[in-house]
Amino acid sequence: MDKLSPERRSENMRRIKSQGMKPEMAVRRIVHSLGYRYRLHRKDLPGRPDLVFGPKRKVIFVHGCFWHGHEREGCLDARRPKSNTGYWNPKLTRNKERDAERIKQLEALGWEVLVIWECETKDETSLRIRLNAFLRRT
Repeated sequence: MDKLSPERRSENMRRIKSQGMKPEMAVRRIVHSLGYRYRLHRKDLPGRPDLVFGPKRKVIFVHGCFWHGHEREGCLDARRPKSNTGYWNPKLTRNKERDAERIKQLEALGWEVLVIWECETKDETSLRIRLNAFLRRT
């Protein structure tokens, strides 16, 4: 049972943005501090990656654990709703399928893809190491 009224839940969902959220900003800040420059949300690439490193042919997606269905053990942000499952389960499953399709398309075009999950942005030290390793590879 949802604790919020349908009107309030609808209002909450309407306010959720797809760009410039806290996890994405954390990744952008670290990448910039490492000295790398990037483009944001290139519309000509499948899935409109969050960060695009054109000359390196690398892209980074910053996925919200709930919306993109993070399956890591212990990720509390990825729990599926218990109410209105007829709506949520197909929607979240389709998001995961679309993500996999987009990654496959990018790789077929010669792009290297890194997915950073929202919960991974909380440990800045390990995130910095992972981002640096990904961007330094040739």
